[in-house]
Amino acid sequence: MSDIKKVVLAYSGGLDTSVILQWLRDHYHCEVVTFTADLGQGEELEPARAKAQALGVEEIYIDDLREPFVRDYVFPMFRANTLYEGEYLLGTSIARPLIAKRQIEIARQTGADAVCHGATGKGNDQVRFELGYYGLEPGIQVIAPWREWDLNSRERLLAYAQERGIPIEGKKPGGGSPYSMDANLLHISYEGGVLEDTWTPAEDDMWRWSVAPEQAPDTPVTLDIEYRSGDPVAIDGQAMAPHELLARLNQMGGDNGIGRIDIVENRYVGMKSRGCYETPGGTILLRAHRAIESITLDRESAHLKDELMPRYAELIYNGYWWSPEREALQALIDHTQTRVNGVVRLKLYKGNVIVVGRRSESDSLFDDNIATFEDDAGAYDQKDAEGFIKLNALRLRLGARRAKP
Repeated sequence: MSDIKKVVLAYSGGLDTSVILQWLRDHYHCEVVTFTADLGQGEELEPARAKAQALGVEEIYIDDLREPFVRDYVFPMFRANTLYEGEYLLGTSIARPLIAKRQIEIARQTGADAVCHGATGKGNDQVRFELGYYGLEPGIQVIAPWREWDLNSRERLLAYAQERGIPIEGKKPGGGSPYSMDANLLHISYEGGVLEDTWTPAEDDMWRWSVAPEQAPDTPVTLDIEYRSGDPVAIDGQAMAPHELLARLNQMGGDNGIGRIDIVENRYVGMKSRGCYETPGGTILLRAHRAIESITLDRESAHLKDELMPRYAELIYNGYWWSPEREALQALIDHTQTRVNGVVRLKLYKGNVIVVGRRSESDSLFDDNIATFEDDAGAYDQKDAEGFIKLNALRLRLGARRAKP
């Protein structure tokens, strides 16, 4: 049926990818290599190895990618203060280019002809994965089962698994989460179930990482985050690896009811979709980064970044991490971060991240001699403002004269 001999499958060990593994063999009569990425989703991944072995897979890759995920993807994105449509911190989107990259590397290493993902034909992930594949390996063949097969319901997937003897654990009716969930070190997302009705509130027991703000402690938590070249490097003076730092902020933020959002977003494929997201550490980092930039980044650089950010966010959301335009924007953003050094002090309290202090010993542009409301000893000549205002008002005055009858 096909010239495909070997496929690298992005494999979780769940219902969908377990069925896909066998379907690839049935449909393409090919060898399957499984790849499972540890991005800090908080689940034990060795069962995925056992399931793949039970299904006769000989080449199994389970990679701990937590540090490169945060260091090379999450932190560069946060240098831009990135938000999609003003709210979404892009936790799912930013994971896809790394998964695609590693899949392509494994395909090269194993001599595979194709790569395969389990994303549906309705979502953004199919686009993100495949743009990544093609951007890294232009001639790779891509298999997207949800666009090919007729197993378009949970019942059909379960029936297929039963017919082929595929063991599916914990899939009894009424068991498990009713939501489609995706987790990594940056966030956990929830879609489907009651969330498909945009008027129905999310159930209280849906959330996994955070307490409700009203249930958070009555005593605020204060912490210091140190920045170096735009990236956080320490909490309360303790240096940490990127993934360890984000994990710590997730715990602190979750304990204080921080990071929950409920949004309706515009998918790249055209439809609107409701999703709930928990991003405790990311919410803290966004506020902290803007605070340290407020004293270390000059006005026009900061405003230029704010103008470019929506475009940068859209590129990541739509799957263009490996595009030349994203790389060009990244180079500009990274250039602005060379002097973004210092410490931000934050207070976490009942769902709020409150900036209470910021300082930079070497790179602050804040001059209290100039900004003071007290005697500035001549540091700023207020008479200079008169000419500045008149020059900037010139076009307004000319326009006003012309408008007169």
